[in-house]
Amino acid sequence: MKQLAIALVMLPGLLVLGARHAQAQKKANPQKIAATITEEDLRRHLEIIAGPAMEGRETATEGQRKAAAYIEDHFKSLGFMPGNHGSFQMEYPVYRDSLKAALLRVNEKSFALNTEFQPFLQFCRNGSQYFSELVMVGHGIVDSAYDDYGDIDVKGKAVLILDGSPSSYSSTKRGFRAPNSFYGKYMAAVKKGAAAVLMVGQGFPRQAAASLGNMYLNLYSAVQQPSFFTISANVAKAIAPDYEQLLQAGKTAAVPAKVYEADLALEVDKALLHLKSSNVLGYIEGTDKKDEWLIVTAHYDHLGKRGDVIYYGADDDGSGTVGVLEIAEAFAKAKAAGKGPRRNVLFMTVSGEEKGLWGSEYFSEHPTIPMEKATADLNIDMIGRVDTERKLPDTLNYVYVVGDDKISTELKPLSEGVNKKYIKMTLDYKFNDPNDQNQIYFRSDHYNFARKGVPVIFYYDGMLQADYHKPTDTVDKINFALLRKRAQLVFYTAWEMANRDAMMKRDLPVPTATR
Repeated sequence: MKQLAIALVMLPGLLVLGARHAQAQKKANPQKIAATITEEDLRRHLEIIAGPAMEGRETATEGQRKAAAYIEDHFKSLGFMPGNHGSFQMEYPVYRDSLKAALLRVNEKSFALNTEFQPFLQFCRNGSQYFSELVMVGHGIVDSAYDDYGDIDVKGKAVLILDGSPSSYSSTKRGFRAPNSFYGKYMAAVKKGAAAVLMVGQGFPRQAAASLGNMYLNLYSAVQQPSFFTISANVAKAIAPDYEQLLQAGKTAAVPAKVYEADLALEVDKALLHLKSSNVLGYIEGTDKKDEWLIVTAHYDHLGKRGDVIYYGADDDGSGTVGVLEIAEAFAKAKAAGKGPRRNVLFMTVSGEEKGLWGSEYFSEHPTIPMEKATADLNIDMIGRVDTERKLPDTLNYVYVVGDDKISTELKPLSEGVNKKYIKMTLDYKFNDPNDQNQIYFRSDHYNFARKGVPVIFYYDGMLQADYHKPTDTVDKINFALLRKRAQLVFYTAWEMANRDAMMKRDLPVPTATR
């Protein structure tokens, strides 16, 4: 009882002390901390991350593993805690196919690989398929007001698809998922239940395709997708004797679906390679709100090498990666000075973004923190250059901001308030428009947090037409003064989010991708 009485006497003092501690954390001046994010440090990191030794950092390659080790060492040097149950890296499986042999035969006539056809390895299973008929489904386009399949059921059947689209077809949708794109047509066939897809392609005879197919994640699937081959006009004629007439008619109008009798044999023999990649994650522990989290992300992978040519990826996304490294160091220095954040801050660089947001998707499905306790994700993908399409006088004092009007009504006021107080950049909302054809909101790693209900802000420098996904995206073209300023903006925003009293509200619906 005596001990209890002492505890009760001390409790008000402890509460006051805790309140003062929290107040001191909020009042800590972040400007001196932000000043530790320097052009010199950003350049030093970037010359390594986007240097030749990293070989373009392609997912599941030695270059990516070297970059991951560098980032892990940096987090360790800051005294961070490992973010994946005792490990700084979160590995996930990646698969790749190596073609050994392939066959395509129509009515006992065999066609030569590469000269007349090519299998799309990722969408072809090992083994043989034999069909006695095929369904020609025009251009294979399906959208809300257009369906080349008509009333024909193609479940379990082989379909023949014409190249391109008729001049009478129009769509506001763009990109590789558009209904008239290569991928869009294939996915329409998948949804229709086709067992094999033969799509007429250009450029035959072709050079031999790379012996290795594209990397992929979905080795196991509840439903097997159709095998996918591109074929020459000669193969199409062997299946459909009236192919030339169909081709001419299809230039301007839809071509009705039609069934052709033909004995078709398809065979693929490939070896499966088991690879792996990883995200790198470390965190700084909070004080009085250590059951809550702020996440800061960037993708550190790029396109790797094509022969001896390195795709350096200095801006995409070397700039975001080194921004994360410097922001992390600023938080570590603040904590060393007794001014650490109230919430835990998880710093994560992910791989596989260029392949399809793989690393962030894997984390979102296997989170190491409770996602409902994540106040926000601040994602950085390309912040070191100037948009070549931007023709405004403040070209050197802007950043595109995406997502701050979604999920939480508190994001935009906080973001704009921090910017007005500390940085005074132009926050451009061009890519925040739901009707923007680029659909940027759905194309970087923040989306895998947003779809789980986490409020997100995405920082981006725009369309670099001359160097985007080219070997010329190099360190010498980075504007380090602008990179520093943008990284400091993210730091100030992170600082406010990590130290405010309440988590960001989740009071708006989660947007969903429409294509």
